[in-house]
Amino acid sequence: FLETAAYFCMKPKMGEKEVSPHSFFSIWHEFSSDFKDFWKKENKLILQERVKEAEEVCRQKKGKSLYNIRPKHDSGIVSKSFPSL
Repeated sequence: FLETAAYFCMKPKMGEKEVSPHSFFSIWHEFSSDFKDFWKKENKLILQERVKEAEEVCRQKKGKSLYNIRPKHDSGIVSKSFPSL
């Protein structure tokens, strides 16, 4: 624990000889909860961007037809027998 506190440059409070676990972990808890909140917000933003990109790709693909539709010509037996249809 003391090595970890020294790695993060934690210094003991006034009147204490060593860094107490309570003081270290209270700061660590604040940091980790803030980090978690920012992480969630950032992931939401990234997800929203990816959804927008996917919707745009889908709209572009729907705009382009993958097949051509030709108009129907009146050349069958029914059109010759019944010209008014």
